[in-house]
Parts: sequence; C-alpha cells; structure tokens
Amino acid sequence: MKPLEEGSALTLDFSKLAKVAAACPDVIPVAVQNADTHEIILVAYTNQLALEKALAERTAIFWSTSRNELWEKGKTSGETFDLLEVRVNCEQNSLVYIVRPRRSGICHTKNQNGQPRNCYYRRLDFDTGRLINLDP
Repeated sequence: MKPLEEGSALTLDFSKLAKVAAACPDVIPVAVQNADTHEIILVAYTNQLALEKALAERTAIFWSTSRNELWEKGKTSGETFDLLEVRVNCEQNSLVYIVRPRRSGICHTKNQNGQPRNCYYRRLDFDTGRLINLDP
C-alpha cells in the first residue's frame, strides 16, 4: 500500500505551487473534467508545447512538473482520454480540459477489484480529519 495514495492521513502538499514555479515557470494549471459525469478527474499543468500537442492530437497531454517532460495521461496505465473541449478562464491563467475516457477507467490507482477509479476517490471526514476511501 502506498500511504500517500491509499492511506487515511491527510498530508497535503502546500508547497507544490512554489516547487512548480521554481522548476517550471512557464506552466498553467489545467482542471480536467469528465464530459459525461462532469466529475473533476484531476488537476495537471500545461505549457505551450503540451497545449499545442494536446490540440493537435485531441488527447489529454500535459507538462509533467516532476519529470519536466510531456506527459500523456494514461499512456502507461491505458487510461487515456479524448480531448473534446478546452476552456480558458477570464484571466487566461488556467484551463479546463473537457475529456472523455477512452476506456472505463480514469486514475492510475485501482480499487480492490483491480478497477481504475476517479482520482478523487477519498473524502475528508470533517470530524476526524482523516481520509475516507469511497472506492476501496
């Protein structure tokens, strides 16, 4: 079990944006939304190169801030997405990609049945401060 991805302790990375800004100053955040369920699938980053490639290929391609390289969501797990629409916010400093999963899965993590789940599969219990797995 990976504690960050499967554990019940809340360990938010509040320094993520500072790390991203230091390592990759030319990126903006992208919220990714499932076109069919309207669920937020994930939040990633894009730069000019990743955006151009995503638009040309009509697939969810981002800039990996941890690896400093292009990242096609699901390339290794098989959970890839068709890019249907790109929306830009009023200040033009973030995007929303509206996508449709090509298979049934979304996240690289799997539940106990081996099925991919939505990346937002845990909720915060207000009383205990612990994470509750909604799709164990």
